[in-house]
Amino acid sequence: MKLNRRKILSMLGLSPALLAGGKVAAQQPPASGGNLIEGLNPKGNPPPIQLVPLAPRPASLDGKTIYLIDTGFAGGGLLLQEIQHWFERNMPTVKAIFKRKAGPYMEDDPTLWQEIKANGHAAIMAIGH
Repeated sequence: MKLNRRKILSMLGLSPALLAGGKVAAQQPPASGGNLIEGLNPKGNPPPIQLVPLAPRPASLDGKTIYLIDTGFAGGGLLLQEIQHWFERNMPTVKAIFKRKAGPYMEDDPTLWQEIKANGHAAIMAIGH
């Protein structure tokens, strides 16, 4: 069953006027003399996004070192090893180094990042499906 926002708000007992993004309050007190109900916009206020520019691309890969980083996703290591063999066959001047990142994919690996910064010119990470 597919529901749109208007139906979901209606099922929750909220006014569809919330779709407009504003604050909604009852105009008159209910006949029972109970409290007023105030609904707020459920979208909230997301924090501002800081744009970070991409790293510049090298003009050529000749003589460069590329790190191939396996983050632990199923099949990622096999793919990166195939890429490493491709570089060996087709671009022998490029040094492709296969590395397995320590820990789960979301954890930091400062030792590996320092090694890449010190010895590498680029990195390829297998991060997902």
